[in-house]
Amino acid sequence: MAKEFKKRIAECRQRKMKRIFLIGMLCGVILTAAVTVVFAIPANNYHWRMEIWKRGGAAWTFDLKNGNTGWKWLVEPVPDTPRQKPVIAPSSQIKVRSEQL
Repeated sequence: MAKEFKKRIAECRQRKMKRIFLIGMLCGVILTAAVTVVFAIPANNYHWRMEIWKRGGAAWTFDLKNGNTGWKWLVEPVPDTPRQKPVIAPSSQIKVRSEQL
């Protein structure tokens, strides 16, 4: 009976270790996919390169004082919608009468 009990405990430990390993592998795959989507695809995709170029370019920044990282536009980004040109209303027609002598 003691051997049977030890065998069950060993099997249970093996299952737990397998589950921990598989969960770790799954987390690693998900993390790798997220990093690929966030960094690699935009950097290697011509469409995204041109989009960043059209909007003025950008760069990753690292603040040495605070240790903050972030995305910073190098210039003011160009909006998706073009600016509307100012509308100049035509002046109202004024009838000018001139007196004839």
